[in-house]
Amino acid sequence: MVISIVITAVIAYLLGNLNGAVLISRLVAHEDVRTKGSGNAGLTNFTRNYGAAASIFVIAIDVGKAVAACLLGGFLLKGAGHYMDGVALGGLFVILGHDFPALLGFKGGKGILSGVTVALMLDWRIGLLVFGIFLLAYALTKYVSLGSVLSSGAFGPIYALVHWGEGWFPIVVGFILSGLLVWMHRGNIARLLKGEERKTNLLGKGKKQ
Repeated sequence: MVISIVITAVIAYLLGNLNGAVLISRLVAHEDVRTKGSGNAGLTNFTRNYGAAASIFVIAIDVGKAVAACLLGGFLLKGAGHYMDGVALGGLFVILGHDFPALLGFKGGKGILSGVTVALMLDWRIGLLVFGIFLLAYALTKYVSLGSVLSSGAFGPIYALVHWGEGWFPIVVGFILSGLLVWMHRGNIARLLKGEERKTNLLGKGKKQ
């Protein structure tokens, strides 16, 4: 089982290093999205600079790698009776790889796309709920960061409430992911509090005024 845990952690982390925004910006424009706009290697900064059409490929990569990491962990640990622990382990390390990618100089994204995917893999009902929180907050304010913070912060407590007593590891991972994703948005939180955060049109290129 130890070997399965190590394999899951390593491969999931490496999958996390496959950053959709960085890869597609290099293919589409032969430049690094991290040199544009906010400098973040995430969907919001990518969409602001390259438009919504190309963002589809970013979504596919960041969602796909999270699904692959969770399924790999579940598959490798299922034989030991720890399927959900494996899913949680894969999810945790794919987010760590996305946020802190060694192959990209440890300068990654904030992990929201992959994070929502991990939430769906752990419990699709809760995943849909937190995604709904994101959509509602974004629809009302046009602040992607606000939706991201609210949905991320909600996941850990909601997952623990629903699955309390069913296994400690996925619950711990849920709280870790919530804390990590909110922490990754600490700069956005500061700008929101100061009224300096940019609004974003996720359906097109450029910012909303």
